[in-house]
Amino acid sequence: MNMMQLAIKIALSLAVILLATYTARRFPSVAGLIGVMPLTGALVLAWVYLENHGDPGIMAGFAKGALWGMLPSLLFFLVALFCLKKGLPLTIVLLTSFAAWFLAAMVHQGALK
Repeated sequence: MNMMQLAIKIALSLAVILLATYTARRFPSVAGLIGVMPLTGALVLAWVYLENHGDPGIMAGFAKGALWGMLPSLLFFLVALFCLKKGLPLTIVLLTSFAAWFLAAMVHQGALK
């Protein structure tokens, strides 16, 4: 990967994050949608394609992992929503949510082998 590709990756990733955080001020649910939209997956898919010369095995492995990886991510946000509704501090919300995601991700990885 050359420096130009790295700069483009960083710029696009930063643009998505900035768009979501800026939008959250007025439209929190739209920002949430931006944060989890397939654009991120599509960008990664494009980079994986370019870096692996379109290898169908690698591409299919990525797509399968991403598809089933939505379940741990869904659990992350369910736990976060539950904790936020309980009025817990952000540090507890994030720790609990990431713990739930990590456990689900371990199951995810075991199931895909």
